[in-house]
Amino acid sequence: MKHKFDLLEKRITIKFKDQKLLNNVFIHRSFLNEHKSYPMPSNEKLEFLGDSVLSLVTSIYLYKNYPSLDEGTYTDIKASIVRTESLAEVAKNLQLGDYIYLSKGEELNEGRSNKNILADTFESLVAAIFIDQGFDAAYRFIVIHLFTTKLNHIVKNKLYLSPKSRLQELLQAKFKTLPDYVIIKEEGPEHKKEFTVEVFFKQKKLGKGFGFSKKEAEENAAKNALEKKKF
Repeated sequence: MKHKFDLLEKRITIKFKDQKLLNNVFIHRSFLNEHKSYPMPSNEKLEFLGDSVLSLVTSIYLYKNYPSLDEGTYTDIKASIVRTESLAEVAKNLQLGDYIYLSKGEELNEGRSNKNILADTFESLVAAIFIDQGFDAAYRFIVIHLFTTKLNHIVKNKLYLSPKSRLQELLQAKFKTLPDYVIIKEEGPEHKKEFTVEVFFKQKKLGKGFGFSKKEAEENAAKNALEKKKF
């Protein structure tokens, strides 16, 4: 395992002073259920701290690099960049799944590629870097591995907006008009009704979506329209 950590440290260009702390990053709680005498805790406390460090770094980065945006936009961008899928993708690129201590059950359930486990591990690693190397090192790590590849792309393409907002903005910019959403079907019992919505632009159908609320169905219809881009 030491050799594997050497490779990881080279990959992230950080040499840990405390190897036990680095080891702790990868101890999933399921592993401790089967190894109750293991001398280290799970990575859950590190994950908690890493979440806070990541939030602060994101806020500082947005404030420094996108001064023209308002606080509401900052909030939307932050939600987009720190979501599970984004963090899991970076964790996968760094091959963090190779190092995680898992129970046999989690191994069988492909825990090493589980998005939630990978995202949690990434946050744990952020916390460990913060503790071992300080805030500036954690800031650099996050900027290099998360922001450079993802955040700038999200801001440039306004991917932090909901699909409905993005579609509206595109159509307004191009044609100075708004799309129309039409509920074409309602199915199921009152407590679990499913809606089918189609979105139109100048009577041309752009997309179709389903959901257990009108809002969800409209968002999915807009997402479908953005994927097709037939306008």
